[in-house]
Amino acid sequence: MKSIDRYMARLIALPLFATLLISAMLLVLDRIRRLFEFVATEGGPISVVWRMLANLLPEYLGLGIPIGLMLGILLAFRRLATSSELDVMRGVGMSYTRLLRVPYMYAIVLAALNLAIVGYIQPVARYYYEGLRYELRTGALGASIKVGEFTHLGDRMTLRIEESRDNGRDLSGIFVHANTSKGDWIGVTAERGRFLATDDPNVIIFRLTNGTLIHNRPEFKAPRVLTFSSHDLPIDLPKFDNFRQRGGRDLEFTLPELARHGQEAQSAEARAGSRSEFHFRVVEVVTMFLLPLLAVSLGIPPKRSTSALGVFLSIVMLVTYFKVNQYAADIGALGRVNPILALWGPFAVFAGLVLWMYYVTAYVPGGQPIGALERGVAKLAKAIGRWIPGRRRKKAYPA
Repeated sequence: MKSIDRYMARLIALPLFATLLISAMLLVLDRIRRLFEFVATEGGPISVVWRMLANLLPEYLGLGIPIGLMLGILLAFRRLATSSELDVMRGVGMSYTRLLRVPYMYAIVLAALNLAIVGYIQPVARYYYEGLRYELRTGALGASIKVGEFTHLGDRMTLRIEESRDNGRDLSGIFVHANTSKGDWIGVTAERGRFLATDDPNVIIFRLTNGTLIHNRPEFKAPRVLTFSSHDLPIDLPKFDNFRQRGGRDLEFTLPELARHGQEAQSAEARAGSRSEFHFRVVEVVTMFLLPLLAVSLGIPPKRSTSALGVFLSIVMLVTYFKVNQYAADIGALGRVNPILALWGPFAVFAGLVLWMYYVTAYVPGGQPIGALERGVAKLAKAIGRWIPGRRRKKAYPA
């Protein structure tokens, strides 16, 4: 690799990885609050939040990698242009095509990584995430008993604890009410208690200390009352249905599974949904090869200008195109439009626009694909600047 290639690689690396890290952190911060609220509401352990976030990371990376690639290349060329280094490189005979060698090396590596993420890792991670949500809602993760509230363990037992210490190992102020299959009911109050494991994973022992037990049956004339210093109460843990198999939704299929399901599914709706999701993911990866051209076209500002309009416009274009693809995938999944036409049609339009912008930048002397827009924004900014109170000139009066 020549020195100019190493220099370009360093220029691109810092904004690329910084953008990827910042975008992932912003998405995580946006979701982590809702995850904590969901887990706290369902009474699950806090550790499950980190497991759910880990399963969301592939989805965030699938969104962040294209944005990071585009901004990394765009900011690198913007720096070269504003520091006049780009003019020097062009002056010694280096074309834009030559300068795009390193950006396309990044694009190939990141496109392969993104293909692995959206094609294989993300579907499995999404399934595990939905499995954790299911286990939280059903209590299969071992939902914690909330202090001061009545907790139902299955259909026949109700438990209430006034105080919990030492991470739930020391419980006090205990009330238990349980019904049996024979029509009996048991009511227990105790000063203290603790849970103990048994050899049977479906049964735990609740060891109670210093309490009173009331046992009643239909044939008893009066309930029996027992005062105890120590009593072991077996508790059958509720049984839960297993989570569904992976592939209940098209989002949980890998690319080969989507291709196979799109051919073998029994219903036309299922085939259309699988084909639409398959083409959506492939288009998402192929689009990354257009991003270096788009970044060069929007990253070079007009001469004697430091406008950052291209940075803003690049993000708007990429996000808008992604939303259009999502809508097209939904329409294709409904069977209203052929998924190939629905997904590859917008891609052809976007590719044509990007190639035209790059042609104007690279081959038209003085070409600026968004030059008119740059001039319009500059005039608007100048007009707004005249009306800002602090920027107005004060009229000078003679002393």
